[in-house]
Amino acid sequence: MIVYTTIDSPLGAILLAATDNGLMGTWFEGQRYYPHIADDWQTVNQHPLLDAAREQLADYFAGQRDRFDLPLAPKGTLFQQRVWQVLQTIPYGDTTTYGALAQQLGQPTASRAVGSAVGRNPLSVIVPCHRAVGANGSLTGYAGGLDRKRHLLTLERSP
Repeated sequence: MIVYTTIDSPLGAILLAATDNGLMGTWFEGQRYYPHIADDWQTVNQHPLLDAAREQLADYFAGQRDRFDLPLAPKGTLFQQRVWQVLQTIPYGDTTTYGALAQQLGQPTASRAVGSAVGRNPLSVIVPCHRAVGANGSLTGYAGGLDRKRHLLTLERSP
């Protein structure tokens, strides 16, 4: 069963969804690949994992948290899962390129495939896809919108 709730953030509403295995998604309202809420999804006001995600995201947006401690259960292909794991190694306040991520995965020619997997990340903010940038450092692509990406990077670089 999938349980979900919507929370407010400085960057707009965020849909949180979880299964018994962990948090499966955090999507900004209106972002690309926003999920269809199926009939078997159950809305909840309180749930231990969703409550923990809400608290940790609030701390993050307040500048009081630089990593998340939540069980994660995103759905994706094996390649996407590998990319999402590597994204979690990018330190808070840093960025890396899609090409560097491809190198880290041992697939140096796969930067476009990496970019596609980054764009499909269902755990916005928590799996820091906003820390992936273009080869020249430009803010390319973000399913939640470039304004949100810019805001998140600015937040992380603030003292």
